[in-house]
Amino acid sequence: MVCALLVLVAALLTGCQMLKSEAGKDGRAAATPKATTTQPSGYGAVFLAVDECSSFGSTSFTEVPCTSERAAARVVARYDGKVSDGPLCPATTDFVLHISRQSPSADEDGDGSIPQGYACMRNLEPPHPGDPGGGGGPRTIVGDCVYGSGNGQVRETACDGSGSRKPQYKVVEAVATRAQCPAATALYVHLEGAQPVGCARRV
Repeated sequence: MVCALLVLVAALLTGCQMLKSEAGKDGRAAATPKATTTQPSGYGAVFLAVDECSSFGSTSFTEVPCTSERAAARVVARYDGKVSDGPLCPATTDFVLHISRQSPSADEDGDGSIPQGYACMRNLEPPHPGDPGGGGGPRTIVGDCVYGSGNGQVRETACDGSGSRKPQYKVVEAVATRAQCPAATALYVHLEGAQPVGCARRV
C-alpha cells in the first residue's frame, strides 16, 4: 500500500502568530513539527481531496470513507506545493496536514506519484480549535484570544479559560493598518490575509 509522509504542524494543538506590540517588537513563536504517516486507500483520484476524510492515530493518519466510524476529520481545502507558497487555509481550519512528495510504484490514479501539498482539515466533531476563541488552529482570526509568551511572541489560548494558559488579549477586529484599530487597542497581532493587523484588547 502506498505511503505518504505527513507533517502535522504544531498549530494542531496551539496556534501561534507574530505579535506586534506597541513598543514595536516583533517575534514568532517557534513551532515543532510532528512527523506522521498516512496510507492512501484509493477512495478518490486525488489523495485526501476536498471532502474526503482521514482517521486519527497516535503515529499515522489514514484516508478513510467519511461514513467510517474511524473518520475523524474532513478535508475542507487541498493545495499542491508548500504552505508558504500557496493559498491560505480557510479561517476555521482546525489543523493542516503537510504531504511530502512521493513516487511509489502505484497510487490512486495510476501515475505513480503523490505531489507535495497540504490539506486543510476540519474535525468532524467538536472541539474545533480553529473556531473563533477555540484556542488553536493554524491561523489567528478575529475572536481569538492570546497570551504573551515572552520575547515579543504570543500564542493562542481558549477564550473561555479552559486552556493551560489564561487569555490576556482578544482580537476584536482585523484591519489593513494599525492606524485603523480602535483607540482602546492594547496589542497589535499579525494576521494572515488581506487585513493583516489584528486589533486586540485586554480581557
